[in-house]
Amino acid sequence: MLTRTLRILLVALLLVLPSAFQPAAAEPIQCPPGTTPVRGQCTITVTDPEEPGGPGGPGNGGGGASGPTTCSFGGREVPCSLEGYYWVAGKGCYARTADPQPPAGAPVWGGRTDGVILVCVQPSCLGQDAGECYSETYWAASAPGAGPSPRELADQAVAAMDFRAPEIGITGKGDDPDSMQIIGLPTWLWVADPDEHTVGPITRSASAGGLTVTATGTLDRIVWNMGDGRSVTCTGPSAKGTAYEARYQDQPSPTCGHRYARTSAGRPGEAYTVTATSYWTVAWAGGGQSGTIPLTFTRTTQLRVGELQVIVTDGAGR
Repeated sequence: MLTRTLRILLVALLLVLPSAFQPAAAEPIQCPPGTTPVRGQCTITVTDPEEPGGPGGPGNGGGGASGPTTCSFGGREVPCSLEGYYWVAGKGCYARTADPQPPAGAPVWGGRTDGVILVCVQPSCLGQDAGECYSETYWAASAPGAGPSPRELADQAVAAMDFRAPEIGITGKGDDPDSMQIIGLPTWLWVADPDEHTVGPITRSASAGGLTVTATGTLDRIVWNMGDGRSVTCTGPSAKGTAYEARYQDQPSPTCGHRYARTSAGRPGEAYTVTATSYWTVAWAGGGQSGTIPLTFTRTTQLRVGELQVIVTDGAGR
């Protein structure tokens, strides 16, 4: 392992500084096969394949707890199911399959030969004798609780969003393997491939059996672990950062940035491991139900950080 101190001569400054303000590049990645970014926190970890010191390749996707599913009626929350009954928002009632089913040809069938006849219980009848609360019978394509639930349709909508861990943009990382950032200079942080799949917002819908659920994903924040023991959190409209351009020279980022106080000398590969974790919230609603699904996506890269050394001569090369 190299242990040398990273130094750059002032006379080479004009050659070094351009490379100090170049974006990092990493290969695009999606959730690996067998992992679906739904039902909680789906985590993707990617290490820049060009740099040493990382595990390389995609990591494992993980799941976590999602937000609660809720049903509402008249502005108040009601149970989504109760003792074999299922909330039907379009009818404003709890429904179950009529048993026995009305005979074929009964008016309630409306001339149909498929589907099922359901009976409704009004929310005000909860806890009372169900036999006294049937207020309606109606035809439906399938029994309540059959087929995808609103939450399952929400999962399908999220899967169609095709979320990706954003590519890392960071000053000091260029195509030259000897490129590095300089301690004390502003380090700009940004999403190098901003689109609806990496920074949002993104909306998708899923439908089945006449039920449609619409989900919208919003990027809440990106947390940058800079590898030097410090982290930077960029939130809201500033979460995606600002892409660096040469005209900015040594100005700090107006949205998302950092300054290194120590070189990366002595670190594995003589570089800091920089990790960007994006945190999303997907809000969904449909069929009288609603809920939230939190998601996270992570990408890493390696960044070498050095220092400038000023050499003073007497004009004679001494």
